[in-house]
Amino acid sequence: MPDPHESPSRQRRASAGGQVSTLPPPDSAAAEAAGEIASARSLLSTAWLRIRRSRIAIGSLAVVVLMVLFAALAPVLVAIEGSDPFTTRIGPDFLDNFYEPGLPLQYYRYPSAEHWLGLEPGLGRDIFARMAYGARVSLTIALLSTVVSVVLGTVLGAAAGYFGGKVDMAISRVMDLFLAFPHLLLVLSLTPIMQSRLHGTALDTGSLVPIASLVIILGFFGWAYLARVVRGQVLSIREQEFVEAAKAYGASHRSIIFRQIIPNVMGVVLVYATMMIPINITAEAALSFLGVGVKDPTPSWGQMLNAAQEGNWYLSDPWFLAVPAGALVITVLAFNLLGDAVRDALDPKSSRS
Repeated sequence: MPDPHESPSRQRRASAGGQVSTLPPPDSAAAEAAGEIASARSLLSTAWLRIRRSRIAIGSLAVVVLMVLFAALAPVLVAIEGSDPFTTRIGPDFLDNFYEPGLPLQYYRYPSAEHWLGLEPGLGRDIFARMAYGARVSLTIALLSTVVSVVLGTVLGAAAGYFGGKVDMAISRVMDLFLAFPHLLLVLSLTPIMQSRLHGTALDTGSLVPIASLVIILGFFGWAYLARVVRGQVLSIREQEFVEAAKAYGASHRSIIFRQIIPNVMGVVLVYATMMIPINITAEAALSFLGVGVKDPTPSWGQMLNAAQEGNWYLSDPWFLAVPAGALVITVLAFNLLGDAVRDALDPKSSRS
């Protein structure tokens, strides 16, 4: 008679005539992977809930989306208004030729039904059209240069932390070298050289040369800080059990880095990217304002600021300066607040709820 205190598995073994029948153990690697996926989903869900509960985060996200749509739909919006960013209006019907030479007439100086943000002084071009196309240029440069920095910083930082030894030493010394240079002076000196090198290439069409040069310069010299942060994360991740299990299964180093390690540092990378975009927007505006970035007639917010101060128009027509400056401040502030919200949402130790 079976002992009631015996486990059901022992009773089944006894009833089978003493033969031991065991089921295969569950796949520990699969269970661990499922747990990681569930944990990642839980982290993302928690992060999104934190962002949704923050009015500042939602407001900044809405501003960012509106700015992106404003840039993406620039041709449509400008066509609805009925202007373009390059047509000049220097006749007496638009500009004052007597009392305040070069200034738009009072009707065209500020927003009107024909020109939604008025006309710029000197050349009489439509400010709304130049703002819309300038948003495309400024955001394109900021986003593409951020992508370049993120890709370089993530891959090189992950390689340094994973391999260690001589590889880590070589990449770390390059990081130190890039971080030691004064960033602004380096960009100021190299941007004209890069633009001259790009002339005569496939990018030498329209306004692609200044845009491509800024993307290359800002992206190439902006990866070092992220690489250092990723390296520090990978130094601890490479000792985790799932990395050891991947090595035991014979996975290549490339597979481990791109499929196991980098996905586990994407939270840090995402936070860095949201912080880097406003930095690159400001950098493009500063370079264009100083005359080494985007140049007239290509519109960008920094170039419009340069035009406002170049002819001292900001003294007699402050509206021409206020429009691009206000758009720049609002966009950079929205990206910074969104970056703070993403950082707090992805930080499990955050005290905010």
